[in-house]
Amino acid sequence: MIISQTPVRISFFGGGSDFLEHFSRCGGAVLSTTIDKYCYSTVGYLSEFFDYRIKISYSRTELVSNVSEIEHPAVRACLQHVGMDSNIEINYFSDLPARTGLGTSSSFMVGLLNAIYAYLGKRVPPRRLAEEAVEVERNLIGENVGFQDQYAAAFGGFNYIRFSGQDEVRVEGVVCPPAVLEELAGCLLLFYTGIQRYSEDIQKRHVSRIEENTAVLEEMKEMADRGRKILESGSSLGDFGRLMDLAWSRKKALGTGVSNEKIDRLYSAALAAGALGGKLLGAGGGGFLLFYAEPKDQGRVREALSSLLEVPFRFETDGAQIIFHDPEKLGLPRQKP
Repeated sequence: MIISQTPVRISFFGGGSDFLEHFSRCGGAVLSTTIDKYCYSTVGYLSEFFDYRIKISYSRTELVSNVSEIEHPAVRACLQHVGMDSNIEINYFSDLPARTGLGTSSSFMVGLLNAIYAYLGKRVPPRRLAEEAVEVERNLIGENVGFQDQYAAAFGGFNYIRFSGQDEVRVEGVVCPPAVLEELAGCLLLFYTGIQRYSEDIQKRHVSRIEENTAVLEEMKEMADRGRKILESGSSLGDFGRLMDLAWSRKKALGTGVSNEKIDRLYSAALAAGALGGKLLGAGGGGFLLFYAEPKDQGRVREALSSLLEVPFRFETDGAQIIFHDPEKLGLPRQKP
């Protein structure tokens, strides 16, 4: 059996500029970090004793004879991409719910590819995992997705990710004292709104409006650079929180339906209680709200958002990992990808 562990991410600035439809023309950049909440995939051999050849377990269980019969689009596309077609069992579970703005779908894709390749006896570097996850999501499944989540999940850590040209992606670690990131983590509060949503409709609107939103996306890209400079220059981290507030206002200006009346009300309550800034993570519409608040103000912010579930977290640096690999228990001759 193989078990992969893949982190989810928090994106601070630049989201939306990581879509190929934008950065192929203008370039793009995001500032993000992975956190200690994970997606897990297990891959194992399914013996010949069963009258089905493939077993997939997630929120439901699929028992099928051929890859083409798999209903889960990501699992079906991954197996087709890698070329596996029988005698395999795949299980998926995660620390946090899906469709909540933390990039879980891309983390799942990266983690599943990592587990399948490990099952086939091949260790794949982070860049290839990210590239293939993008390929599967965008071209095989046909989803409207950007590029940031796959690279964040594969590489892990606090990164400035730059997008340019047709496919060029550079992952640059933020260079600052560990104490700065520790202080920043201590000023961030994460709350679950309880709203799960499919981001596909919002992302379709985003892609359809990219050309008319070019100026705003360019401004958001510059904010990613400004955020990195705040961390690396030793500036007051309060500036980081205020920049988050500005970035959220610009994201709402894209006109893609990222917010709603409930989210706006919660956001306003947090700022009135002392938060300097925040944002709804991901494409929008629901999921997790992230706020920057100085420690002295956090009690009031928590009280203002007492109807929501707070989720403690820490930054993580490992990225996609194989955390269990026992080739003696795979139960089949080793295959090659």
